[in-house]
Amino acid sequence: MLKLRHLLVPAFLLGPLAQVSALDYVIAAIDPDRIVERSPQYEQARNELQRAVAERELKLREQQEELNALQQRLERDAALMSNEEVQRLTNDIRNRDRKLKYAQGEAREDLTLRQNEMRTKLGKQVEEVVTELAKERGIDLIVSGKDVFYFSERIDISDEVVERMRAKHQAK
Repeated sequence: MLKLRHLLVPAFLLGPLAQVSALDYVIAAIDPDRIVERSPQYEQARNELQRAVAERELKLREQQEELNALQQRLERDAALMSNEEVQRLTNDIRNRDRKLKYAQGEAREDLTLRQNEMRTKLGKQVEEVVTELAKERGIDLIVSGKDVFYFSERIDISDEVVERMRAKHQAK
């Protein structure tokens, strides 16, 4: 955290605010990526999402295996089947393939939606903790590392935010 005391600004830059000669600001910086990656809330949400995705992927894999088995059967037994049986099996394969592709697309969309929801929820939690910390410590400005080229470790409060996130997570 950085304190700027007695910041003198040339009068021509301040215009009507030229009377202000000494200001006292407290500035801090955060690295949002580091906060998110180290927070237990992120870990929990990621694990829940992975479990949900794993179940769905297993079902999709099973459907793909069934489809592959039908295709192999068609290739292997087509010569022994009647034209009607070949046509029925071909239509079944085509319908299953279409349904599988649709289900895969739905799964991708659902995953993206859930990831976005997770990011939004986690972002709000981080914002609450950062605001709380700023008010408690009298910080006037907190900048995000994403929008800044460089900031000193002296003003970096990311680890403090992570610790607060852990404490809130454990309090649940």
